[in-house]
Amino acid sequence: MEFGLFVQGYVPAARAEADPEAEHKALIEETEYVIQADKSGFKYAWASEHHFLEEYSHLSANDVYLGYLAHATERIHLGSGIFNPLAPVNHPVKVAEKVAMLDHLSEGRFEFGSGRGAGSHEILGFMPGITDMNHTKELWEETIAEFPKMWLQDEYVGFQGKHWSLPPRKILPKPYGKSHPAMWYAAGSPSSYAMAAKKGLGVLGFSVQKVSDMEWVVDSYKTAVKDAEPVGGFVNDNVMVTSTAICAETHAEAVEIAVGGGLNYLQSLLFRYHDTFPRPEGIPEWPELLPEYSEEIIELLIAEELMICGDPDEVLRQCRRWEQAGADQLSFGLPIGISREDTMNSIRLIGEHVIPKIDTDPVHRTTRFRTAA
Repeated sequence: MEFGLFVQGYVPAARAEADPEAEHKALIEETEYVIQADKSGFKYAWASEHHFLEEYSHLSANDVYLGYLAHATERIHLGSGIFNPLAPVNHPVKVAEKVAMLDHLSEGRFEFGSGRGAGSHEILGFMPGITDMNHTKELWEETIAEFPKMWLQDEYVGFQGKHWSLPPRKILPKPYGKSHPAMWYAAGSPSSYAMAAKKGLGVLGFSVQKVSDMEWVVDSYKTAVKDAEPVGGFVNDNVMVTSTAICAETHAEAVEIAVGGGLNYLQSLLFRYHDTFPRPEGIPEWPELLPEYSEEIIELLIAEELMICGDPDEVLRQCRRWEQAGADQLSFGLPIGISREDTMNSIRLIGEHVIPKIDTDPVHRTTRFRTAA
């Protein structure tokens, strides 16, 4: 199993009210986390693209952000988590150009994750009047198979679709090296995993809640991907899942950090904006919040395998559970409610004590798939 980091520009109101530079500091700190993850042996860093999601994610221009990180890092693969290719949000040709440009700037370290947006608040800003979020599926389905053609055809043959069109044109630059960056899809439901598998896409599993939820979903993906008809130049047989992670020198320190991290607020915001995600029982409707997390709640979340938290040996055991469940990559969302020092320490401890014992292959899976294409 490989390891990643997920950043999104989280700027909760409490932080913004206490510090007029909170937004700036949050964005800059998250670049520091990716740079440290690169040094600590993480293989991937994923940056969100969200619009209008106050507090939850201020990372909108992630192509700019990833371009900076391409220069600031050496080995870590940099992924769009996601680029939104729906024509009313971003013209597909411009998305193809950004992907290829980042592929060059990172010298082959870029990973192309796509998806349909966070939910109604985000998408309806670009598509007023749309009442059915399933409409976005039609736009995405129409577009996704066109990207490899734009990259690999000397002159793209052009496209005439329902939602966008283009006459024959040369789409430049072409990707760096052989084939094109690995393609991923941000899946919000089990049916999305199966759809991605059939298209040969890796899955960015941002919606998986716990290990037991993962096992049957990944099994269905792995069964379906065997018969994939890839839209790209190769099958990206990969399932990434995300989990909150806090690692400290002792269990007690990790729990104390988690209690002070405002995790209930972040979780409440997630379900405020991601209104297409399945809503677990007990999650209140915004603006009602989940109760603040006590030590007892944190211990329960750990026991229920809903978060990774503890000393290095405990975190190693918790990560092995995800490996046993079949995850190909475990990507950590590091809560911005905790201090920069504690976050950096988590990254360093995981890099020193956890990653070397699980990820023993020096070659990225996606690199191997791409070079074999």
